[in-house]
Amino acid sequence: MSESTDVGEQRILAGRYAIGEFIGQGGMSTVYRGTDTKLGRQVAIKVMKANLAGDEQFRTRFRQEAQSASRLAHPSVVRVLDAGDDLIQTADGPQRLPFIVMEFVDGQNLRQLLSQGPLSHAEACRVVDAVLTALEYSHRAGIVHRDIKPANIMITRSGQVKVMDFGIARAVSETSSTVQQTTAILGTAAYFSPEQAKGETVDARTDLYSVGVLLYELLAGDVPFRGDTAVAVAYQHVSERPQPPTERNPSISPELERIVLHALSKDRARRFQSASEFREALALALSGTMPKLGGSEDQTNVLFSGGDEVSESELALRQLSEGGGTRTQSRPPVMWTWAAILTVGAVIIAVVFWLMTLAPKDIQPSNTRQVPELVNVEKDAALKTLKDMGIVAVPVEQSDDKVASGHVISTDPAGGSKIDLDTSVRVLISTGPVSPDVPDFQNLSVAEYTKKLEDLGLSIGVIKKQDDAVAPADRVLAVSPAVGTGLKPGDSVQITIASGSVNVPDVKGQSLDAAKSLLSGLGLDVTVTPRNSCPQAANLPIVEQSTAGQQPQGTKLEIFYCAG
Repeated sequence: MSESTDVGEQRILAGRYAIGEFIGQGGMSTVYRGTDTKLGRQVAIKVMKANLAGDEQFRTRFRQEAQSASRLAHPSVVRVLDAGDDLIQTADGPQRLPFIVMEFVDGQNLRQLLSQGPLSHAEACRVVDAVLTALEYSHRAGIVHRDIKPANIMITRSGQVKVMDFGIARAVSETSSTVQQTTAILGTAAYFSPEQAKGETVDARTDLYSVGVLLYELLAGDVPFRGDTAVAVAYQHVSERPQPPTERNPSISPELERIVLHALSKDRARRFQSASEFREALALALSGTMPKLGGSEDQTNVLFSGGDEVSESELALRQLSEGGGTRTQSRPPVMWTWAAILTVGAVIIAVVFWLMTLAPKDIQPSNTRQVPELVNVEKDAALKTLKDMGIVAVPVEQSDDKVASGHVISTDPAGGSKIDLDTSVRVLISTGPVSPDVPDFQNLSVAEYTKKLEDLGLSIGVIKKQDDAVAPADRVLAVSPAVGTGLKPGDSVQITIASGSVNVPDVKGQSLDAAKSLLSGLGLDVTVTPRNSCPQAANLPIVEQSTAGQQPQGTKLEIFYCAG
């Protein structure tokens, strides 16, 4: 429960988070600057409004989505640190309200930034590229944002772009029954995709449509559709062709306009299929190259009649207002009718005969697929297999002590299951153990040890080279931290490897015995040669040697002394 301290009656949430100054509010929450009293760091605390508190279904869904979003750790994502609910004093008395604790971002949201003036085209594309980077990461984790808009995009003082509120839109949409209810909470339908407006299921391509609306606004100065009500805007998203952005801002390049119109395709199968595809096309457009995309002009589901644009919905309304369906035509001759009936009957008989006698016994409908067995298959190979079969894969990373990092743990549905083409397959990808230990390196090359680390979700850090008389080149000699040390997935290990060479000392002037001692243990092929052309001296000092300095292992070395 919320409690008060002696310092200015400061409110404490969950016994840990001190609520500070008011930052702002939206349709569903109020945001405060706060302090994590346990860790002594600044946080942002988003408290849901009281009109949502009485909906137990929303509170449950909100908590689940916040937990999912807390797994996202990316520089372009505002990190979710904690979530819960607590008794909070409101105008109507104490109420149990859900709250979410996020990293504090020192900056302003994109809506506030736009109120100060438009962005340049290059800056607009930089912001959109960063948003797509965040979405590419979240989509790989199986999380669709559902509410991309300027108010959910933060710009730090240094210009870094961060996307926030992952998962909250899903909690709202799955506990709201209409577009009007959803937009009343989320604030606007201007960035809705057609499938959201129609109440259909959403996927990653839904976010890409919203990014298309965002890019349109940043370039043209306004969103493509506006209306008096949320339903009116939703209707336009479903049925109306967007005005080309160059008609609002002629300085927009044809390449960027092509990107925008492609992203705003009504049919999600004809717009960008992934955030990476969107980013690549945006990079090409910025460089002045026209990206190769499917035609955008025929993707808005608008019918044409006599040169006037008429949407499908508008056409249906006109037909109803004119007294029903299409006009009837004169009845065809009776002979034609009977000929048609006989033809259809003959076709039906032929098909039945084929099914009974010639058709294969096990027919798999063309709109279904069998999920392949992908356990322990490398990630890229598994995703390519599903893509080649026309199956939409949703990769989700998860730690696992038995399956090597970067390999498939399981699929949902499981391998062997039959699914419809529009059903996505959730692919669990191992990130290695939760706390992997630094593995042994004995007798392993750097390539072999790298593979061993990667299977555990670890990586090679700094590589140092060291001379060794015995170990072959690239053999691992030492590691840091030490073998057996527990690490976190993604941590790196510093290694020392054999250089494959030795440093041959200069032994000229040393006695023969001392020279032999200095050269022993270096793995050299040493030959001692007496020289009769000079007088012998005490202890037989070395007068010449064939080589010195850094040399490959096993180098032949000849030393000379005076024999007299």
